[in-house]
Amino acid sequence: MKTVSLSLVLTALLAAPTALTVAAEPAPAAPAATVSVAQAVSSKLSPQRWVPGSVVSRDDARIASVAAGRVIEIAEVGTVVKKGERLAKLDDVSLGLRLEQARASAGRAKAQRDLASTQMSRLARLAPGNAVAQTQLDEARASLEGANQELARADAERRSIEHDMSETDIRAPFSGVVSERFAQRGEYLQTGAAVAHLVDTQRLEARVQAPLALAPQVKAGQEIQVRLHGATQPVTVRAVVPVGDERSRQFELRVSLPEGFALVGTAVEVALPESGGELALTVPRDALVLREAHTYVMRVKADNTAEQVEVRAGAARDALVEVTGQLSPGDRVIVRGAERLSPGQAVRVVEG
Repeated sequence: MKTVSLSLVLTALLAAPTALTVAAEPAPAAPAATVSVAQAVSSKLSPQRWVPGSVVSRDDARIASVAAGRVIEIAEVGTVVKKGERLAKLDDVSLGLRLEQARASAGRAKAQRDLASTQMSRLARLAPGNAVAQTQLDEARASLEGANQELARADAERRSIEHDMSETDIRAPFSGVVSERFAQRGEYLQTGAAVAHLVDTQRLEARVQAPLALAPQVKAGQEIQVRLHGATQPVTVRAVVPVGDERSRQFELRVSLPEGFALVGTAVEVALPESGGELALTVPRDALVLREAHTYVMRVKADNTAEQVEVRAGAARDALVEVTGQLSPGDRVIVRGAERLSPGQAVRVVEG
């Protein structure tokens, strides 16, 4: 019985160091967390004011008739036409008859000019031998000059009527859509009467009336933000009208918009800077981790481990926020995945 107990004790003692050794082995390291980063940068932030505007077309016109006549064809509302295509057609029968008369007159004048030219040439050949009197030669020369002038007049009349006939085809001066008709088939139009309202729906811009106090901060070519239905996107100031209204104390600016941005007449807002702004250290808004007692960002160190840096948030513009703290321009801050990290934890940086 004692022999068995002694064997059990020896077995336990031999097994004990193995157990202790297993317990002393360190736990395997946690895998590196996947994060996205951005750089802290120095940029100018300035207060912004949202100013209302309207979407307009850069080409928006009431197309008028240059000729007079009865309307025999006109495009329907909603018709999309390209530059040079017909919007309306006026009756040109009367002009066609006048054109035939003008062509006949031009032909007759040409025949008279040819006859006068032949007679002048014949008399000019006889003149050196004194076979004709000088007065006859002068009369022939005058007749030729009169025939040339008559031909020129007849040609001008013909071209004028041809031009009038071409104007009975009322064509689109630019590509667009017919938004309104001011005449119907069968109506008689006088010269200068409006025919249709044509709007180019591709070349859009925003017309904005802004307070004069903001004018020094806005320049042509400047990038600003436009807001439509709560969504914002960057756009460019196309032109600033350097004339203010003395009653409203406002000035006008035009902002280029992408094709198909919105329907003409849609209300939009644009953000205009109220001052030149001061240089500040900024980080993306998504880099901030907000807690009840403090705010911090997670910075990626050179060895790809995370470091918690306390910051204080300041002014914001778009996706950037001004911060103060132990950060420097160029520091990599985590913008996705920072909430679940612990200081010193290894990270794996991925794009986006």
